[in-house]
Amino acid sequence: MTTAKANTETALPSDVPETASASAPAVTTERLAHSEKAAAPLDAPEAPPLPGAPETGGVRKWLLRRMRRRTEAGPSSISPATVREVHEHAPRADAPAAPIVEFRNVTKTYEDGYTAIQDVSFHVDDLPDKGEFVTVLGPSGCGKSTVLRLIAGLSPQHPATSGEVLIGGKPVAGPDKDRGMVFQDYTAFDNRTVLDNIAFGLECAGVSQKERHDRAREALEKVGLSLSRDADKYPHQLSGGMRQRVAIAGSLILRPRIILMDEPFGALDPSTRYRMQDLIVNLWRELEATIFFVTHSIEEAVYLGDRTIIMSPGPGRILQQLEVPAPDRPAKAMQREPAFLDVVFAIRDTIDKLESSTRAGD
Repeated sequence: MTTAKANTETALPSDVPETASASAPAVTTERLAHSEKAAAPLDAPEAPPLPGAPETGGVRKWLLRRMRRRTEAGPSSISPATVREVHEHAPRADAPAAPIVEFRNVTKTYEDGYTAIQDVSFHVDDLPDKGEFVTVLGPSGCGKSTVLRLIAGLSPQHPATSGEVLIGGKPVAGPDKDRGMVFQDYTAFDNRTVLDNIAFGLECAGVSQKERHDRAREALEKVGLSLSRDADKYPHQLSGGMRQRVAIAGSLILRPRIILMDEPFGALDPSTRYRMQDLIVNLWRELEATIFFVTHSIEEAVYLGDRTIIMSPGPGRILQQLEVPAPDRPAKAMQREPAFLDVVFAIRDTIDKLESSTRAGD
């Protein structure tokens, strides 16, 4: 895969390595202009501090301190050299015979003649004591949500017009408790407390009140909410990030083998989005479930996914599948690293080339 760099160059002192431009958060030429002596020796009088910098002492020293910390943290697990294409028919040695999810030449055309996805084939192995985190990446209207809803068995996407959708080697007949889904829109009952919203799935399954509330309390704490402060609140009293935590807890409480997430963080502010990404990675490692996560964001797809499925504009087809190392540090830190950004830009270039080739009929 060809490595691409960001188009925006950052002016740095002459003896600061080039990689510092991607390491520092939004350090532009204009912002560095706050220091008239940015290129002066370290013992020169200090320049005015960079706006937003967590430390004082001048832009130059601040950048050098950040670079030292990143060096001490060790190299990132993600770089262009660690990303490889997944070949659909190459089975994993540690996987059982039947994939946990398999699409065989699946096409979905609606009654009005619109085709959402066409001839989509892939499989995801049921990895023991691990599970796989699959991100689905593509433009609006490419059928990402259709893929998720076909796995979930939800109408009107289910059933497929042609082809097969299999779970554990068996055709999907409809929704089931082995699959949980988290939507972008906050799904909660306004007249129920946080605890009762989380427990709703167990209530529908006929679980006793004591057991479902005990399990709801456990799920509430797992997603980072406070039992004493948040359990008795109502949805209108929660922030967007807190409401998505409730939705995730409501899915986890059913202990599904497969978790389907349809752009759950799309409406969140950047800081909250980073925290939610860290949360879902930790939960995935604890649950050892298979996760499908739909997103428009290449950064999010690369950070979260063991595998990234890249889809073409509608009707959606799979352009490429990429295997990416799992994250080894918090989202906010890792997504600023030069090696990570190299992967993001390389994937963006790959998508552009594949889409151009598809449009040209190659």
